[in-house]
Amino acid sequence: MQEFTNEAIEINSLPRYQEVSLNAPHPTYWKVMLINISIFIFLSITALITIIILNEKIKPYGIYLGGGCIIIFAFIFLLYKTSFKKRGYALREKDIIYKSGIIAEKTTIIPLNRIQHVALDEGLFSRIYKLATLQIHTAGDGTGHMHISGIPIEQARTIKEALLKRLDLLETSVN
Repeated sequence: MQEFTNEAIEINSLPRYQEVSLNAPHPTYWKVMLINISIFIFLSITALITIIILNEKIKPYGIYLGGGCIIIFAFIFLLYKTSFKKRGYALREKDIIYKSGIIAEKTTIIPLNRIQHVALDEGLFSRIYKLATLQIHTAGDGTGHMHISGIPIEQARTIKEALLKRLDLLETSVN
């Protein structure tokens, strides 16, 4: 029987995920984001104009509502542009890392042995630019799921194949 040990780990000797060089989304993914933002803005403006036209009480304030919307839309644009620059992912030997967010920066690290399912998603506009979203699902609750958008489709397929191959190797070594 093996003797039980539970030694303390020196925190400074742990690998630092912050030092990993992350791959940014493909630059054309920004165009996909712009298209989505534009559709949202168009629908919002259409709804606002409809409300202003149909509601006599709001008509005098239409210019103020329009100005407020322009400020909000500019803020949304800046948030998306900044968030686009902050995104990144890396596939390592034992895990995959995804970083996103600007107000609340989030780094998700999923060990490869926790991955249960890998899928590719190609939205309409992403497909036009030959991009995909890699979806990685883990065991347990939904908090560990990862969606990495803006990966060139061929690269996304290669990563998916590598992860699936790795999952097969893990399953055969367990059995």
